[in-house]
Amino acid sequence: MSNQSFKEKIAIPYAEALIYHAQSLNLLTEATKDLSSISTILSESKDLQIFLQNPLINGSIKKEILKQLFENQINNFVMNFLLILVDRRRVSLLHSIIQKYLELIYVLESTTIAELYSAIDMTEIQQESLIQKIKLMTKSNQVKLVMRKDTDLIGGFVIKIGSKIIDASLAGKLKRMSLYLDTN
Repeated sequence: MSNQSFKEKIAIPYAEALIYHAQSLNLLTEATKDLSSISTILSESKDLQIFLQNPLINGSIKKEILKQLFENQINNFVMNFLLILVDRRRVSLLHSIIQKYLELIYVLESTTIAELYSAIDMTEIQQESLIQKIKLMTKSNQVKLVMRKDTDLIGGFVIKIGSKIIDASLAGKLKRMSLYLDTN
């Protein structure tokens, strides 16, 4: 069993329990916002990830650091969840748990995640137009557009929606032309 699937197997029950409990407290929107913020912080801070994953650091120290970082920033419900993860020695899987939570929430809310790769930043109007087109294509209620810069693209953009890829980039068009010319 790969390390990734092991992490996912552990993360899924925690994510499901978190969703269920947040729904019962009517705090789903707040919990999702808080967990998204924590996920962003974890992604940007390798030091925090290393700290939380280190099994040699005492749980009480981890709790104290988490309280200093997030107390009065996030809902008490989410803070308690973080502390429970420390107690159960699962805080090292926090990032995986949050990712599974967000995936499940997006399915629950019929939200499609679309990754947009472009060489330049798109304007708000372009983004909104793209979101409307993706909503029509996927028949989903909401679209979360994840913007990524890819300087290898000469122009245009590439969209990934699940396993589907829409390549509207200049580099992709040149590659298709090259293949067409090679076959003739």
